[in-house]
Amino acid sequence: MIKAIVTDIEGTTSSIDFVHKTLFPYAREHLADFVRANLDNADVQEQLAAVERELGEAHLPLDEALAHLVEWMVEDRKLTPLKVLQGMVWEQGYRQGDFTGHVYKDAAEVLRRWHEQGLRLYVYSSGSVQAQKLLFAHSDAGDLTALFSGYFDTTIGAKREVAAYRLIVEALELAPDEIVFLSDIPAELVAAKAAGMHVIGLARHAQPMSVEAAAFEWCRDFTDVEKLLNHSG
Repeated sequence: MIKAIVTDIEGTTSSIDFVHKTLFPYAREHLADFVRANLDNADVQEQLAAVERELGEAHLPLDEALAHLVEWMVEDRKLTPLKVLQGMVWEQGYRQGDFTGHVYKDAAEVLRRWHEQGLRLYVYSSGSVQAQKLLFAHSDAGDLTALFSGYFDTTIGAKREVAAYRLIVEALELAPDEIVFLSDIPAELVAAKAAGMHVIGLARHAQPMSVEAAAFEWCRDFTDVEKLLNHSG
């Protein structure tokens, strides 16, 4: 019996375009100014120290740290200090009303139904937990944060590593086969399945064509996922 659903964000609950055409450009434009304006913020200082540790450098000049952060953004590196700082910048953007978080209508509707049915809902995304909460708190469909029981990001492990999903299973205190993981990335589904979870792929535009992808069931949207889960009992 399924007791919990863990969902990815980008390409699953939300448009990839929102991340790449709204969030990332906003962070690239505003991150340096944000860091300079908040150098006395302990959280900002902690992430700058984390940048130094990532690079193996002590007392890295601010301009060099910012240059590395911009480079990591361009390369779409999944590094925790970058993700945390991006989250801080996006929080500023959400609170100022510069944008709202994109969530597909079908995802919002089905997530609400699952919550009402007593299913425990979780998010696992490469974006920071802070960024995840902001997106769902300021979504096109309103504040959806009450639907979720918890959030996971890269601090628990990379999304293509089996160990990360095993840690999520431990955190949820459920049997692996009581959990469903949703994602649009075949390699993530492979890792989650290896940890014992049920997995379903989201293919909103076109199903990935690969040997990995062929091993899984793919749904067009959350309505199809809901039907599949209801049919499977």
